[in-house]
Amino acid sequence: MKPTDFSKHLSGFLTGYLAHERGASRNTIIAYRDCFIHFIGYMEKQGISVSRLSLENITQKAVIGFLDWLQTERNNGNSTRNARLAAIHFFFSYVQYQHPEHLYECRKILSIPMKRKASVPVNYLSIEGIKVLLEQPDTNTVRGRRDLALLSLMYDTGARVQEVIDLKPTSLRLDNLNTIRIMGKGSKSRIVPMLEQQVGLLKPYLAEHCLDQSCNNEHPLFFNSRGEKLTRAGVNHILLKYADMARKKAGVYLPDRISCHVLRHSKAMHLLQAGVNLVYIRDILGHVSVQTTEVYARADSRAKREAIEKAYVSVVPKKEPVWLSNDNLLEWLKRF
Repeated sequence: MKPTDFSKHLSGFLTGYLAHERGASRNTIIAYRDCFIHFIGYMEKQGISVSRLSLENITQKAVIGFLDWLQTERNNGNSTRNARLAAIHFFFSYVQYQHPEHLYECRKILSIPMKRKASVPVNYLSIEGIKVLLEQPDTNTVRGRRDLALLSLMYDTGARVQEVIDLKPTSLRLDNLNTIRIMGKGSKSRIVPMLEQQVGLLKPYLAEHCLDQSCNNEHPLFFNSRGEKLTRAGVNHILLKYADMARKKAGVYLPDRISCHVLRHSKAMHLLQAGVNLVYIRDILGHVSVQTTEVYARADSRAKREAIEKAYVSVVPKKEPVWLSNDNLLEWLKRF
């Protein structure tokens, strides 16, 4: 069967343009690929099979229908919708130069606006919550020791879940410096120092799985029972399992919704509350701009309260309410 112009250009976009001309990371390419997998699935529901899907079928109306479907049928939020739309925009920015005859429709698709995202408070755990969470893995088992090393490293370094999944033994430098090299978004690496307590968990874990031997330098640092590196869903499952266990402990509050990113938020908030400069927090988290990191300063209600208390000057009169100095409350009430 003859390939359609859509299949031809999507293949060139994902395997040629993004990878070679734009130098996009593998994770970026996968995210764009997933967007078009969902889009093709949506178009098939509209009666257009992938074998017949052409650029002529992909109109502004079709794209808007797809975006609405994401939110109504798949329950995606505005952030996910905007991410899918950004991928579609990028693809049609590429197509308009390859197919000038479709320029008008490309421009109409590119004119679809992003949806405004609602401001959501930063979700994070308290120091006590982190302690209880990390007490849950059973260190008498191989899997429990792995889970403790994994979760504590995610918190200690403030790394994104994909960044932790991609770690290898060569990412670690366990000597006097005790640092970890993390490969972040856009293939940008950063060096994050680790504390002795964290190193104390990692060294036995590496030795137990022979990851401290040079022959295993390229092996995933954290892996499943088949020796394959963990997936996002797998890490999230591990976290939720121990979060459910931690909620059963008396006197400890954990939010109803916990994700791997909550550990990253928690580390940032705890650093901020300890008085660490925002510039250092930015470098640890791998943010491009300190403006991104400022969200934690805006979210820290405890710091706001302390600042208000330090600047507070009492302007309220200290005079007692008249009824407190009146022996006859009933008489006061009658005159009121």
